[in-house]
Amino acid sequence: MPSYRIIVNPTSGRGTGGKSIPAIEGLLQQAGFEFDMVQTERPWHAVELAERAVADGCQVVVAAGGDGTANEVLNGLMRARQSGGGRTAALGLISVGRGNDFAHGIHVPPGVEAGCRILVEDRRTAIDVGRVAGGLHPEGRFFGNGVGIGFDAVVGFEALKLRPLSGYPSYLVAALKTIFLYFRAPKVRVEMDAGDMTLDALMVSTMNGRRLGGGFHMAPQGDMSDGLFDVCLVEQVSRARVFALISHFTRGTQAGQAGVHMARTAALRVTALSGVLPAHADGETLCVDGTRLEMQILPRQLEVITGYRGAA
Repeated sequence: MPSYRIIVNPTSGRGTGGKSIPAIEGLLQQAGFEFDMVQTERPWHAVELAERAVADGCQVVVAAGGDGTANEVLNGLMRARQSGGGRTAALGLISVGRGNDFAHGIHVPPGVEAGCRILVEDRRTAIDVGRVAGGLHPEGRFFGNGVGIGFDAVVGFEALKLRPLSGYPSYLVAALKTIFLYFRAPKVRVEMDAGDMTLDALMVSTMNGRRLGGGFHMAPQGDMSDGLFDVCLVEQVSRARVFALISHFTRGTQAGQAGVHMARTAALRVTALSGVLPAHADGETLCVDGTRLEMQILPRQLEVITGYRGAA
């Protein structure tokens, strides 16, 4: 059985995933890799393929796609760990999607050549994994990068509709559009390790990584191996103030701005006291009208192949 299994989402990046297959095969063959390749055919298929890869004895499972593909493969590896008594494989990434935010968090640049080069270099580290329960996943779903509730979730939903655009430009346009679509913030209770908050929350971003939407730095100091989420909460503010805050988020300078709260916690519960909670996990829809979400960090659960040269 090959040591590496490459799971390709052919529709990722507006079809970039499928077009990348010959290049991926050529570069890995040139590097002398023992691998095979499978393609996803439907939502959640990558979860099943990743679980099967672990059962087949693969040592590394590579997600070739975007954040959604990476999230599904991560879920498959974590489910294999749960059902197999802790046995799993390392996660590798070839980033050919739109946002590639999880890949950014583990220092894997976009593109086939960069992704294959990092696989060849084979630097590894263990990262934390988040788990969220609620919405469409009352039983729980794992995530690697972050859960967005409110404004940033709606931005993701709107970005998917902007077919001519991709990557960061689509999220930026969607963010500007969302200012006029999503303005009445729900009243929420946020329960964290250090205490509870009740506020009209335009946005609650629970980050394991650092970035969302290809260029919005929600948690500039985020560390995927510190056992804590970095949480960014934004109160109800005026539309003009949202415009100003967007520029801060693109630079990662929002901490200390009026209406912005930053916190760190190992567990988080968000309950809508009025209104509803649109939410995503790693860009994948959790709910559009949820009322309660619970998140917890699982420290150093998964070995990943990273581009960070300081890794052990």
